[in-house]
Amino acid sequence: MNAYIHLTLAQLRLFVRNRQVLFWTLLFPIFFMVMLGSFLGKGNPVSVSGAIVDEDRTAASEALVKALQDNPILRLNAASALNPELETLKRGDYQLVLVIPKGYEEQTKPGSTGAAAAIKVYYDETNAATSQIGLQVLAPVVDGIDKKLSGYTPKITIRPEGVQSLKLSYIDFLVPGIVAMMIMSNNLNGVAGQIASWRERGILRRMQSTTLKASTFIASQITARLLLNGLQAVIVLIVGSVFFGTQVNGSWLLLLSFIVLGTLAFMSIGFIIAGLAKTPESAGPIAGFISFPMLFLGGVFFPIKNMPEFLQPIVKLLPISHLTTALRQVMNVGAGFSVVWTEAALLGGWLLVAFIIASFTFRWE
Repeated sequence: MNAYIHLTLAQLRLFVRNRQVLFWTLLFPIFFMVMLGSFLGKGNPVSVSGAIVDEDRTAASEALVKALQDNPILRLNAASALNPELETLKRGDYQLVLVIPKGYEEQTKPGSTGAAAAIKVYYDETNAATSQIGLQVLAPVVDGIDKKLSGYTPKITIRPEGVQSLKLSYIDFLVPGIVAMMIMSNNLNGVAGQIASWRERGILRRMQSTTLKASTFIASQITARLLLNGLQAVIVLIVGSVFFGTQVNGSWLLLLSFIVLGTLAFMSIGFIIAGLAKTPESAGPIAGFISFPMLFLGGVFFPIKNMPEFLQPIVKLLPISHLTTALRQVMNVGAGFSVVWTEAALLGGWLLVAFIIASFTFRWE
């Protein structure tokens, strides 16, 4: 028991004393989260910027300008001349430029028999997606004013009734992914590199020559990394809560259970890599070859459902995809074990299979 405690404390001291370890395992993920959260954390609401030139300058044209500017998607600046605004549009700073023609009020008066007032819309062809959104938003606004002026009485109306749903932003999606990323990096990359280094330096051989049991050594590694990952997860959640208002809607006990399960699963994979790698120099690239694709395929930064269809069967087998899904379900939705038991079972399967393989590949020398 004393050997187990001493080894655990020694491993924790190694973490604390190594500044590079502290940076890459704790400070860098937090910095990464804050950077992405600052730019994308509140989401990226669609908006269309442009200008509106009122050549008529009448009460009717001013009413149209006000109706367009009141739309939350359209950000239209009032302008007096067309040419400068077209130059701004050509530079890509605007997506739309609208022109209300001279004589707009006369053409829209009740009983007018002349041609309909034509509102000219210049749009950026190089930014077709945003421009099309702007054109689609303009149509119902103009159509509504047209029906009001013509005295049209609708026979069918839409009665909207809002239902409050779970309001999530990108930072709510990102924080559980960062926690999963840290768990994978610390245990898959960290264990593989450290064990391979200790083997090359003869530390493992000297441990084997003592009365130290392999189970005691492995248990101390597991305990130290569980404590480290638990602390990291809590720090990340606190930073997310303080700076971005994220919260844990589900059970903290269930959340910590998945952190423990993810740690054990990725540690087992790390032990496999450490057993296969002949040198510390080869352990890093092997671990990177496995972990780097999982960062992008495992739903850390992007939703899994948005990935190509042919990748879906592969993605659904990755341990990090189940870890990120479970953490998000517990944190964001408040899901219980009855909802995430499949993720727990699949992570447990990875843990069991990887542990069995690691028991055959692990070498003291």
